[in-house]
Amino acid sequence: MSPFDLAGKTARIKALEARIGEQDFWSDAEQAKLVIRELHSLREEIEPLSAMQARLDEVEVMLALAEEAEDEELWQEAALAVQELQQEMAALEFAVLFRGRYDQHNAILSIHPGAGGTESQDWAAMLLRMYTRWAERRKYQVEIMDLLPGEEAGIKSATLLIKGKNAYGYLKAERGVHRLVRISPFDAAGRRHTSFASLDVLPEIEEGDQEIEIKPDDLKIDTFRSSGAGGQHVNTTDSAVRITHLPTGIVVTCQNERSQHANRDQAMKILRARLADLYQQQQEEELNSLRGKHKEIAWGSQIRSYVFHPYTLVKDHRTGLEVGNISAVMDGDLDGLIESYLRQTAGKNA
Repeated sequence: MSPFDLAGKTARIKALEARIGEQDFWSDAEQAKLVIRELHSLREEIEPLSAMQARLDEVEVMLALAEEAEDEELWQEAALAVQELQQEMAALEFAVLFRGRYDQHNAILSIHPGAGGTESQDWAAMLLRMYTRWAERRKYQVEIMDLLPGEEAGIKSATLLIKGKNAYGYLKAERGVHRLVRISPFDAAGRRHTSFASLDVLPEIEEGDQEIEIKPDDLKIDTFRSSGAGGQHVNTTDSAVRITHLPTGIVVTCQNERSQHANRDQAMKILRARLADLYQQQQEEELNSLRGKHKEIAWGSQIRSYVFHPYTLVKDHRTGLEVGNISAVMDGDLDGLIESYLRQTAGKNA
């Protein structure tokens, strides 16, 4: 269905509303949730499309009246309305970029420092702050699912759940290796250092998603004593949880919550997301093999560089976009970089 297919979306809404009205609708609660979610999403999509169509009709009438009456003031009013419509259309065109299966979902963002000890761990902490600030700018909610502090500074790893519409649609653009160049605050000689950290971004998958089936027999669940911050409680109880998905070998650990039950719930969220990502990768690999293409992703192929010395610059290596105000970027002003990549990707896939 085309993102601008108003008639198609309206017909689909009517079909879903009819399905909800059926007597046996709630016999399958999980499927009912999916239907209601789709209906809610379509209604949100159709509202701006309907408003845009109404505005277009108004402008057409205004232009016809201005031409008939040869009214200069009415012409100017119509021209202003056309400019506003163009701006609204540009915003709507960007909004329809989020039409991937999971784009409207919440996002699970994981940060891992590269080799380099304290240097890379400090860089990972800087990225943690940057994405938290970005989420706050967009009025998204941020939950720390797992956090392992560094021994001297920074973090050894962090996993965040970022809640908000299109959170995954935005943040999927940030997956990859991020490179930092600066004068190290940990080097007494004041030398320049290069550090790396990797970001993994996954959609949060609801437990009722029919495509992600996790059988209890496929899980090995271990508990252990947390090694992170949190006071005496985490250090004296086996509250941390490690879940191994036996068929795939995926291992998920969560130790940030105070209770074993809460850590297990968080770990299962991450596991569902990683399984969804694995299945999607397998589908893409199959398609690529049919197309005769193979894309290798290497640790050293960074997607973006953040340079603090000898000049200040943020450069996205995929789009070529450069931003001189690195302080603003580190404070969460990422929309320009993200939108540039999403538009480029949409153009390639068009």
